[in-house]
Amino acid sequence: MQMKKSIWVLIAIAAVLVLGVALSELRERGFFPSYAAPPEKPAPLQTAGQTQNYNFDSDKAGEIPAGFHVARTGQGTEGKWVVMADSTAPSKPNVVAQTSRDRTDYRFPLLIADQGSFKDLEISVKFKAVEGEVDRAGGLVFRLKDANNYYIGRANALEDNYRLYHVVNGSRRQFAGANFKVTSGDWHELKVECVGNKIICYYDGQKKIEATDDTFKDAGKMGLWTKADSLTYFDDLHVIAK
Repeated sequence: MQMKKSIWVLIAIAAVLVLGVALSELRERGFFPSYAAPPEKPAPLQTAGQTQNYNFDSDKAGEIPAGFHVARTGQGTEGKWVVMADSTAPSKPNVVAQTSRDRTDYRFPLLIADQGSFKDLEISVKFKAVEGEVDRAGGLVFRLKDANNYYIGRANALEDNYRLYHVVNGSRRQFAGANFKVTSGDWHELKVECVGNKIICYYDGQKKIEATDDTFKDAGKMGLWTKADSLTYFDDLHVIAK
């Protein structure tokens, strides 16, 4: 009798584990979307050599930086993106930060630039992963059509990795990545080069990912990204059309 009971306990534990993995996979694939993303307003296509630079130092503290709007992929609340002073900022005095601590796992706050769309580009940003228990990540989005369709290159200080995804109809799928130490509380630089279907991702000046993907071939907007309860600071966002 005791053996039969132990077997049933093991079966129950296995079932719970399988269900947990299945639900995690469904969340990862975006099967629990919270809303249909509103269409993006048109932005002028940037031609080769045109640049946009943002250091947030002339923006008002406590508000969204000028020339940006907030969006979200997935569930949970909207992100809270604000300009704030930070004594460690690469370009003082200000950074822009995502400060909402909503722990919803499949939740990706976006800060999208309004002033241009880019097809081929080089984009970079300084970021600092400050806190987060569910996640502690920051990234760059590009060729964005709307909040449910874009590329994202992101680094995660809890997982110690760098990942490249495409998000299609709210479903996030990784197609390249690298594993290495990503420290919290320090400033790092993310850079992405995207020309045609070739994407190269750099971390602190070192090439970490090189991949090809044909999901998004046309121009789109660019911006910043976090996940779940990540408290992440950003500074010195630069983009140049190729």
